[in-house]
Amino acid sequence: MHYLPNTHFNLTKPTMRRFIHTLSLAIATFAASTLVSAEEWSSIAVYPNQIKLKGSADFQSFIAIAQRADGVTQDVTDKVQWSLADVKLAELREFKLHPKADGTTDLKATWNGLEAGASVEVAGATAQKPVSFHLDVMPVMTRVGCNTGSCHGAARGKDGFRLSLFGFDPVGDYQRITREIGIRRINLARPEQSLIYLKAVGGVPHSGGKRMEPDSVYAKTLLDWLKADAEIDSETPPTCTKVELFPRQAVLEGEGATQRMVAVAYFSDGTTRDVTNLAAFTTNNERTAAVTNLGAITAGVRGEAFVMARFDTHTVGSQILALPKDLQYSAPEIAGNYIDRHVGNKLNQLRILPSGICSDEEFLRRTTIDIVGMLPTEEEYHAFIDDPASNKREKLVNRLLERKEFSEIWAMKWAQLLMVKSNNQVSYKAAFQYSSWLTNKLAAETPIDEIVRDLVASNGGVFEQPATNFYQVERDTLKTAENVAQVFMGIRTQCAQCHNHPFDRWTMDDYYGFASFFSQIGRKTGEDYREIIVYNRGGGEVNHPVTKKPVAPTFLGGPQPETKGKDRRAVLAEWITSPENPYFATSIANRVWAHFMGNGIVEPVDDIRVSNPASNPALFDELGTKLTSYKFDLKQLVRDICSSQAYQRSTKPNESNQLDTRNYAYAQVRRIPAEMLLDCISQATSTKDKFRGLPLGARAVQIADGRTSTYFLNTFGRSPRATVCDCEASTDPSLSQALHLLNGSTTTGKIAQGKLVQTWLERGATVPEVIARIYIRSLSRMPTEAETNSLAMMVAETGDNRVGLEDAFWAVLNSREFMFNH
Repeated sequence: MHYLPNTHFNLTKPTMRRFIHTLSLAIATFAASTLVSAEEWSSIAVYPNQIKLKGSADFQSFIAIAQRADGVTQDVTDKVQWSLADVKLAELREFKLHPKADGTTDLKATWNGLEAGASVEVAGATAQKPVSFHLDVMPVMTRVGCNTGSCHGAARGKDGFRLSLFGFDPVGDYQRITREIGIRRINLARPEQSLIYLKAVGGVPHSGGKRMEPDSVYAKTLLDWLKADAEIDSETPPTCTKVELFPRQAVLEGEGATQRMVAVAYFSDGTTRDVTNLAAFTTNNERTAAVTNLGAITAGVRGEAFVMARFDTHTVGSQILALPKDLQYSAPEIAGNYIDRHVGNKLNQLRILPSGICSDEEFLRRTTIDIVGMLPTEEEYHAFIDDPASNKREKLVNRLLERKEFSEIWAMKWAQLLMVKSNNQVSYKAAFQYSSWLTNKLAAETPIDEIVRDLVASNGGVFEQPATNFYQVERDTLKTAENVAQVFMGIRTQCAQCHNHPFDRWTMDDYYGFASFFSQIGRKTGEDYREIIVYNRGGGEVNHPVTKKPVAPTFLGGPQPETKGKDRRAVLAEWITSPENPYFATSIANRVWAHFMGNGIVEPVDDIRVSNPASNPALFDELGTKLTSYKFDLKQLVRDICSSQAYQRSTKPNESNQLDTRNYAYAQVRRIPAEMLLDCISQATSTKDKFRGLPLGARAVQIADGRTSTYFLNTFGRSPRATVCDCEASTDPSLSQALHLLNGSTTTGKIAQGKLVQTWLERGATVPEVIARIYIRSLSRMPTEAETNSLAMMVAETGDNRVGLEDAFWAVLNSREFMFNH
């Protein structure tokens, strides 16, 4: 049968042996090699390049990074010669700067003829700062894990002591530490006997074990606070506005290569702080880049990792690439459009060669399924294959985009996300009109931003104004806010309902501020008792569960708009689709990209956060920029994607890219979604289906009501439309799917019902001709000579050409090549 690679799922033994042999040679070469000669390094850089010190106890660690012309980096912090222009202002100790006197100076690094530097500003060098509960003690509690979900940060606390998760409620934590059970937790007369200190340093039994050493900076901070009468900050302390992690990217060569990281926090009063020893470091790929709790990275096997640092409510990340030592690589020339430029640059960074371009037959089938959810007809196949034009692929994409099936595919996808289905709150009539409204809007080429504005700001009856069903499908204020953020911005805010998000920037203030936009939705019954009227009632607030006070409507990651006398949802709708919102365009573009490429640049597509970074940030941002410049016309973005070499690549991997799944070095083999697969089977067999509310012959993608389904659609992962999660529509293969195709009525019954084989034979077609037509209708290619001969022999053995050819048809429809888009 036609090539459908196993290498997407399992490495063959010879491939694994070659990989291990290559990796072993790289490790051996690394172990025996000497330091790279100075001539290979082109530059060095110092991080951070601006250092601010304030107060006698302040300090800032720093690092130096050397870079080669090919992008490989090396931590040379302990190899460079460090110097200060004015040694009276600061002191260098163990790659840290400590203040001595006020003023400005420069830190200079010199190594092998290369120089780099950082500016240094010292203020209040002799000032003694009191220990701050908010700024010093709370970060220590978070750093040593006291307020994590597995310890006292759990909803019910632990062993009778509860703290807010990751310290989202410092005032409440202070009360619980100092007031909840009298003097047991703190002992101001003998601070070192305070229970909170003794348990942390292992002085008394503690179910959480020792959390810090007695001579550590963490224990000293906690004990100093207790000795200073364990007071809360007398004034509102400055807030952390951002955190930076240095370096932002490192390309490490050879297993065992190391890289120090430096985390710097910036505060609202203009000060900075070295929080490397207070941040929580994690990695999303331990095998490629392991990281210690102090931010020291060790390179492992070849690959890519993102190392994250979390401090306060901020999580930031750096890209770490690990390459084999002395890897021989010749970068290919990057051709194609802007997509190929970004994909090619990333592949060159990883030293990965892209696969070749797919055949015309593969492109025809792949593009037709992706754009219109159908198979190419026999006539379309011959016309495309016989077309000698050099731009026939471009012409094919343009023809497909003009077909109504394109809008039906995207209407179905949006109906899944918007949970369009009838239930106790939404009648079948309302669900049908809601779905028709979506289809008609997309068929009329209404820009997606306009559709979103109509949905979010909708008012009126659910029959007369179908967009208002958006607020009938989900009536809960908080869940509605969560759905809007997840569907239209790819942001999951659910974690921030009870505590600050542990893996993203969102706080409880953000959560309830955003929910306030939906607190004034009113509903009443219309003249038709079945119709609900959605309107703005002009009153109603959302209270913060900690402060118990109303929270003003606030854009996610943005300001508080003026909403007095306005419909809050209308204000929000304008912001969501405006350039001021950095999440909308990139989120929509990422969903489109995932549909055509098999996975999103951010995956899952509706879980965009710092700790789930884009595999190609430059491409992620540019796709959003392009979509905005196209005025949210999806067709133009689809043209860009389908005309790129990244989309047109073969599914066959090469030796350098066979382990890659995130950088589009080769095309992904994708199982056809349930509705489209049923339509393809019906098309291939020339049969018709009947669904509720639709005429005979309607396609499965046209089903309006999410409750309308079939056994086939359910088995093959049709979205139940129960939540807005993109994961509800599944394309994962399963045993039940295989059994249904083998034994069910979908394939066998449709082959008999369509009578194609019988018709072709009655018209005088030979067995090889029928086999060829089956292949063209189903697989969009001619059978090989071996396939024709094998099937012809099988047909002859049956003694009945019709029966034998129908068996061959059944075998083709049950093949992976048919069920998967490749």
